[in-house]
Amino acid sequence: MTIVLVALTFFLLTGLPIAFAFGLAAVVSLLWEGYDLLNVVSKMFAGLDSFVLMAAPFYIVAGEIMNRGGITDRLIHLSRIIVGRIRGGTAYAAIVAAVMFSGISGTAVADIAALGQIFINGMPKEGYSKSFAAALVVAASVIGPIIPPSVIMVLYAAVADVSVLSLFLAGIVPGLLLGVSVGAVVFWRGLRGELPISDLRIERHEVPRIARDGLLVLSLPGFIVLGTLSGAFTPTEAGGCAVLYAIFLGAVVFRTLDRRGLMESMRSSARLTAGLFLMIAAVEIANYMLILAGIGEWTAGLVQVFAGQPKLFMLACVVAFLIIGLALDAGPALLLLAPILMPVARSMGIDDMQFSMIMIVTATMGLVSPPVGICLFVACKIGNITMRQLNRELWPFLAAETVLILLMILVPEISNGLPRLIRGG
Repeated sequence: MTIVLVALTFFLLTGLPIAFAFGLAAVVSLLWEGYDLLNVVSKMFAGLDSFVLMAAPFYIVAGEIMNRGGITDRLIHLSRIIVGRIRGGTAYAAIVAAVMFSGISGTAVADIAALGQIFINGMPKEGYSKSFAAALVVAASVIGPIIPPSVIMVLYAAVADVSVLSLFLAGIVPGLLLGVSVGAVVFWRGLRGELPISDLRIERHEVPRIARDGLLVLSLPGFIVLGTLSGAFTPTEAGGCAVLYAIFLGAVVFRTLDRRGLMESMRSSARLTAGLFLMIAAVEIANYMLILAGIGEWTAGLVQVFAGQPKLFMLACVVAFLIIGLALDAGPALLLLAPILMPVARSMGIDDMQFSMIMIVTATMGLVSPPVGICLFVACKIGNITMRQLNRELWPFLAAETVLILLMILVPEISNGLPRLIRGG
């Protein structure tokens, strides 16, 4: 186990891509212990041999098509109609747009890339500081992987052996509450008179068209969840239906998606899917070596240490994931630790959905946590600001989101209430 962790740390510090770092660390430990390298091939294949994982490429493609189909502007206009002209109105509009866009993109990076171009560069024209606008969009981007459909939930379901649909349902309330937590910081800043009143004007005759277009876009996540709940298709088949629906909206309804845009969406999705699947295969080798090294005994020790104290165990996991998030993105962190920690949580009687959502939300915060959160670099590049300027405005938002995670530990119904209500379990 020491060899795996030391080698992984070394490769990550050298700047090697995460997938190669995990794979090479596992290979080094295999050679050190004298195991046959054929295990590398068999375990990489085993890591990808999952029907659940087939859903991930579909959701990635659907998100790319919708993003290139001109939906961002429609969602932003709808969010501004909903919020109205109040102090900090554009800031609230950014949050509402992030919540709505999360149901389309499924990733934090897509959210900040799409919304950042408009809000980070547009809000300063109304009197907001560029660093505040960037921090707001970064904090709101955490909602992206939480509200369904979510690519990271598909990956998590595959390695943790839980239902994708239950995860989708479990993410709705925490995702909305994340938006509320970000909005609470905006409200606090507004009460202190630090935010301007929006001067955006939308003609009355444009409202019906904007509302119609926005609702058509928002029908995609509802189409996926309701169709799966009704038994019309599985979560994996829902991904394929989502792709067809996205093409229909972009090419037929909005007429903003042409053949070139469709092919670019496919190419971009293929690159992203290849990277994700390579990472999954590499992490599977590392998991295999940890099992050989006796990780089972270590987890049994965890059960004894936290016996009768499930909330303390979840709090320890939150702290661990926040620390790990300083060095690893959400994907590899979850792929590596979910198969290890989920059995421990089950043995303590912790609900699968509660523990899963705590892990996913906490790990996702790694995308926006200094010093290596990828969303931070995207925001700094879009806004042409320094990391120090961004971090100075970001901490109140991260504090508010951390409070929500603590509430999720104390109130299981935040995560498991909706799945139990709808699915009866």
